[in-house]
Amino acid sequence: MSAYEGPLAILREKALAFGAYRAEIISVGDIRVDSSFRTLCETNSCGNYGNNYMCPPNVKPINELIERLWTYKNALIYQTVSSLTDSFDFDGMMKAGKRHNDLGQRLWDEADKLGLDALHLGAGGCRLCDMCAIKTDEPCRHPERAMSSLEVYGIDVTALSAVAGMSYINGQDTVTYFGAVLT
Repeated sequence: MSAYEGPLAILREKALAFGAYRAEIISVGDIRVDSSFRTLCETNSCGNYGNNYMCPPNVKPINELIERLWTYKNALIYQTVSSLTDSFDFDGMMKAGKRHNDLGQRLWDEADKLGLDALHLGAGGCRLCDMCAIKTDEPCRHPERAMSSLEVYGIDVTALSAVAGMSYINGQDTVTYFGAVLT
């Protein structure tokens, strides 16, 4: 990776201090996007389609989100890796997802302290609230902090991990989540 300096480099160090397994800075121009990832969302494999304000169909059209990506120059890509009891450890996956989301929210706080105008993207649907307000027909409780996933923006996470020099799969009985802070 290039030797980036400034606020994003400081944020990278914070990510590692907060428990990220790896964190690297890349050029946004190196991110591979594909609008067909939205189709994956529509299959509802994660269960968030229509059940989360930061997931389809409740977000902007994919072409608008991809265009928004290109308004940023650099991205901090971070990953968390958590151990599972076995490949069917759903509870462990959910705890790992919460841990990843908590790290993302801490990075959001740090980015704000550094004065960064950033786009924050996480793994899966927004997990800020225990239950998304959409399920009780209420408005989003925290629209200023809600976080969409990388996939909602059409980002190919497998390719992203390679560009950032990270492994997408980190061993048997582990789960790996990715997030990004674009500036």
